[in-house]
Amino acid sequence: MTGYILRRCGQALVVILGVILFTFVLARLVPGGEARAVLGPKATPHTIALFNRRNGLDLPILVQFWHYVVGIFAHFDLGYSYKYNQGVSDVIFQRLPKTLTLVTASVVLALVIAVPLGILQVVRRNRPIDYAITGTSFFFYAMPDFLVGTLLIIWFSFDLKIFPVSPPTDASAWAVFTDPWAFVLPIATLCVTSIASFSRYMRSSMMEQLTQDYVRTAKAKGASSRRVLYGHALRNALIPLITLLGLSLPAIVSGALIVENVFNYPGMGLLTVQSAFNVDIPVVLGTTLVITIATVFGSLLADVLYAVADPRIRLEGG
Repeated sequence: MTGYILRRCGQALVVILGVILFTFVLARLVPGGEARAVLGPKATPHTIALFNRRNGLDLPILVQFWHYVVGIFAHFDLGYSYKYNQGVSDVIFQRLPKTLTLVTASVVLALVIAVPLGILQVVRRNRPIDYAITGTSFFFYAMPDFLVGTLLIIWFSFDLKIFPVSPPTDASAWAVFTDPWAFVLPIATLCVTSIASFSRYMRSSMMEQLTQDYVRTAKAKGASSRRVLYGHALRNALIPLITLLGLSLPAIVSGALIVENVFNYPGMGLLTVQSAFNVDIPVVLGTTLVITIATVFGSLLADVLYAVADPRIRLEGG
């Protein structure tokens, strides 16, 4: 088990280093350089040279990259935002908890809804309710998050006036749990696609488990259909869902970025878009790096949980 975890951690570290290299190169490919982006188009060559010297941008490229990597791993230094007049790390850590709580709440809710739906489809397979859930899942799975969010705002905020258009901009990260009414529409927008994906996968996984030999053996021993379904097949069907959850994290996180802009929620997504419009390159690259690290960590956690739930995985990996 220890070797399996170490291998996965090594792979995650390689991915993170690759993303760090990618963001570093992007910062150097900005037209006019970072100095021109910060100082503006009217900056003189003298002020640009002074800016580059003060920020180490006149050093050899390999030396710059080494300082960049050391700053990240030693102090989590992602640079300085001249638009916010503070460090990029400070700007991000003010917004990151809000995005994390929003994503966590939506994922948990999606699983709570999708797993029973998948089981219901198996119990009522090839019946009208199975076809109805399947058709609805395909419909919502094909809809982009921004369209779902916009339609929910029009229907439930403008027409029915049930939910607020957006959560309070000054709400804390834990407002998702203390004031859930204000977050119904953002969380519902994030959940729609996830529920459609998870429920379909849960149905397929359950159907596959019901054809296994251990299920036939349990039935031959006189086990009831309910015990076979919930006591044997369900536990094994949930194991592949862990992998799907890990693979879905990038899509869920990117969906959160879109949802935050649709509902004007001050999280990482809104910060990234505003920084892009303001040409705040350090913040854009910093949010990209942090979101990537969070996604890699989530995928790593899913791999570890999968190995814990199914010992065959780590045996095959050895």
